[in-house]
Amino acid sequence: MFRTNKAHPWHGVPIGENVPEEVTVFIEIVPRDTVKYEVDKETGYLKIDRPQQYSNVVPANYGFIPQTYCSDGIAQLARNNSTGIAISGGDTDPLDILVLSEHHIPRGDILLKARPIGGFCLIDGGEADDKIIAVLKGDKVFEQYQEIAQLPKSILERFEHYFLTYKSLPDDPNICEIAYSYGREDSYNVIKTAQKDYAELLEKMK
Repeated sequence: MFRTNKAHPWHGVPIGENVPEEVTVFIEIVPRDTVKYEVDKETGYLKIDRPQQYSNVVPANYGFIPQTYCSDGIAQLARNNSTGIAISGGDTDPLDILVLSEHHIPRGDILLKARPIGGFCLIDGGEADDKIIAVLKGDKVFEQYQEIAQLPKSILERFEHYFLTYKSLPDDPNICEIAYSYGREDSYNVIKTAQKDYAELLEKMK
């Protein structure tokens, strides 16, 4: 008659049968949110992380890919592809993803299917914190884009500005930098690497 529990969005939701070409996404925040929500790792419920800073508005539906983890493998990918940046490790969170859609999604705490087209290697305080860029499956406006390089320049600039400023405060130095961006095939490699990091995490927890 009613549920006494629910699947944890990180551990209990399948990533999808067609990964990495298509992935399940758990959306935490949407562009109209004025606070940043994130999943509480222990309970699986959304919690408030912090208010959005100043004029920062998340540029697309923001969440993570279930059953992924950013640890040693993700950090090594960043080291292999960037120069002059010291990387201590992964950020020890699920792999972040932003999903473009013409449709207004009213809130987070929603599952959807998305098609990755690229991403950014963000270094946050010395930790690799990749951001996959994707389009909503079946979206009639954004389904035309197969590669991140095909997106309008204004969208890419919006992503870059958000990631470079979303943790900045007037009196504090910026701790985030974009090491490089990458296309669809490399985003597939990042996703598969994050799956391996997750499998290793599960082994350590046994």
